[in-house]
Amino acid sequence: MSLLIATNLSQSLGSTDVFEGLSVAVPHEAKIGLIGANGIGKTTLLRVLAGAERPSYGQVQLAQGKHIGYLHQEAVEAFAATNNTLFDEMQAAFANVFAIERRLREIEHLFETDTTPNEAMLDEYGHLQEEFTRLGGYEIEQRIHRALTGLGFGQAAWQTRTSHLSGGQKTRALLAKLLLEQPDVLILDEPTNHLDIEAIEWLEGMLKSWSGAFIISSHDRYFLDRVVGTIWEMSRPVNGKVRLEIYRGNYSAYVVQRQQRFEREVFLFDQQKEHLEHELVTIKRDLDFLKGQNGDKSVTWAKGKLKRLTRDVMVIEQLGVMAAESQQWMQLAEQLEGSTHPWGYEEAVWHVRGLRRPTLPEMISMTLAPNNRGSDQVIKTSKLAIGYASTQGTTKVLFECDELRLMRGARVALIGPNGAGKTTFVRSILGDVPPLRGQIELGASVRVGYFAQTHDEIDTSQRIIDELLRHWPSMNEEQSRHYLSQYLFRGDDIYKYIRGLSGGEKARLALAILTLQGANCLVLDEPTNHLDIWAQEVLQTALASFDGTILLVSHDRYLINALANQVWEIRGERLEVYRGNYAELMAWREVKKASKAAAVEARKPMPAPSIAQSPPAIAPAISKNAAQKQAKQLAELEKNIAATEAKLHDLAAKLDQQSSNLSPAKVIELSTSYADTQVLLERLLGEWEGLAN
Repeated sequence: MSLLIATNLSQSLGSTDVFEGLSVAVPHEAKIGLIGANGIGKTTLLRVLAGAERPSYGQVQLAQGKHIGYLHQEAVEAFAATNNTLFDEMQAAFANVFAIERRLREIEHLFETDTTPNEAMLDEYGHLQEEFTRLGGYEIEQRIHRALTGLGFGQAAWQTRTSHLSGGQKTRALLAKLLLEQPDVLILDEPTNHLDIEAIEWLEGMLKSWSGAFIISSHDRYFLDRVVGTIWEMSRPVNGKVRLEIYRGNYSAYVVQRQQRFEREVFLFDQQKEHLEHELVTIKRDLDFLKGQNGDKSVTWAKGKLKRLTRDVMVIEQLGVMAAESQQWMQLAEQLEGSTHPWGYEEAVWHVRGLRRPTLPEMISMTLAPNNRGSDQVIKTSKLAIGYASTQGTTKVLFECDELRLMRGARVALIGPNGAGKTTFVRSILGDVPPLRGQIELGASVRVGYFAQTHDEIDTSQRIIDELLRHWPSMNEEQSRHYLSQYLFRGDDIYKYIRGLSGGEKARLALAILTLQGANCLVLDEPTNHLDIWAQEVLQTALASFDGTILLVSHDRYLINALANQVWEIRGERLEVYRGNYAELMAWREVKKASKAAAVEARKPMPAPSIAQSPPAIAPAISKNAAQKQAKQLAELEKNIAATEAKLHDLAAKLDQQSSNLSPAKVIELSTSYADTQVLLERLLGEWEGLAN
């Protein structure tokens, strides 16, 4: 049986239907990713499933004795009823464990005062002790430490009152508490929004080992690839209502299946519409013939064809052509709205002609092209220190680097923890914040196009069309209207005031303005933060074909991995340069980690044969010559074992002492050699043991 079952869910906000007739089930240990365009109703669906909202119609059933943990997308109201410290709030996740501990202490106190405790008390104590251990009572502090540290809270923040936390910090704190509570079904709405890459990777590790079920709404494609095994996609066909399609596998598997399903849907639609049009021709011919022969009363038998046609068209209109292929009529009939009474011929013609071919979700359309080639050397720095001056006159250095050169055509991803100085560095490149030390030089013909994380370049008091014309005054209104439609601002949308736009809408407007600049160097600060997955895919394609230089600040590892040929990482107040994409950097890190572990293992005393002892006695059946030959082989093996051990220790020392100064290729070469030598040593020891015995 499933943990959670939702049947025929509908939800309305005022007169607007958000979705209708959705049915889903969450099996035990399900790992589900929920995706869809901004505004499609993902958050509303999650709130209904979590019990935070009652559906307008339908029901949600949770298995008996199970409970749900729900993370809001922006948990600014979290902890409003308390003023605990952050650490105290985490301890509240273990209220039942602490209750067991208190009862254990009470029984222990009774043991001390009663020299002959009764059997029932002993049984209770034993049961509670087992339950306390099963719930991890001895590991509470360690678990809190791991959760808070993993989500970016250093120990200095643990005694901070939750009322003093920012909105993003409250969201992270609530996530930590939910993970500690370990609900049976975990529902997370955009959990990576306020996390840096290091915290996201920690969360991935937690979710990979999660024993319960979870549903996660996210635009983070790399994250979805690593943690989910099923994708729920919410979409709204041009001629229908919101539907939910289920795909098996992670995000990358979904992309392939989505395209295959779309091609199949188009094929079936074209086939079915051709059939329906042919049916209309047949019905018209029969009606005309029967009218001429027998009058109106004789045409009643032809209504059977119209009845079937009416039913088939209603299914396509409301449920889509794929539903007609995969479900029986009785199942379909339960989902249809309105009367299935047969249409007249003219009404049937109108409905068939109104059927619209399936399309993929509506996407923005953008092309990035520089107006000129620009300098070969785009950015050069020397002896750089990035930071800021405080109001007390002191300076805060965020990071340092010796020299950087950004050449034309490079695609660089700048990564690092939140607060490491990424945005400050970008503003130093733009000339807004001078470096504390050193120089930053731009090439003579470099033209920078800047996408700000907070969209500072946009005047929020303006209307959309007015803001576009402010940046590009040569456009007339008709040109502006056509151009903005490519970014999904259509009709009267262009007259909306920017201050009332969502984060995704502001991001689309910022991209529209950026595209017109014709820059040859793009500096992008978290460009995918508020974009839905389809807009991210379009942006990624546009950036991949951009014939210029890109400096990208982002937590979007999917974009980084697809785009970057260099990674600049701020770590430990230093900026280091790595050649290659993000996956190669991670692979190199794993090799270095394994190398260090191997070096530590190699320093441990290794079992070796005792060559000081005489060879074991030879069985009487072996001749004297055979015994001499065996002793010679043992001596040769002992010599090879000693040489192989020496080589192994030498390789371990090189990896341990020099790996930080070696190229990834050299580290891999040494690690491979170490592994091969380890295998050789194990084989030699095996041969020696076989001969000795």
